[in-house]
Amino acid sequence: MITVVPTDRIYLCCGATDMRRGINSLARMVQQVLALDPHTGAIFCFRGHKGHIIKILAHDDQGFCLFTKRLSEGCFAWPTTKDQAAVSLTKAELSLLLEGIDWRRPNKIYRPRLAG
Repeated sequence: MITVVPTDRIYLCCGATDMRRGINSLARMVQQVLALDPHTGAIFCFRGHKGHIIKILAHDDQGFCLFTKRLSEGCFAWPTTKDQAAVSLTKAELSLLLEGIDWRRPNKIYRPRLAG
């Protein structure tokens, strides 16, 4: 099982990112566009133009990790704000995002209190 760096700092880079970018290019983008340090252990998420691929950049004590996920169907829910370069997420919201669920509006499951 591959585990992502344990952190509470999770950022989504708003807008679309060229998915041909690798570790060095994404780390440079974090520094220049988001004005953040990619070496702090935070997790940075980037979405492709079509919306079905995301890349996750993280730095642990040994170096950078780059994870890619592609949905078979649908698109990842992504912020469309022009005011911010990045949006902060919680671990629970990141988990929903990776499952392909809209983390901004998760559906509440109805469970009746009484049977019958």
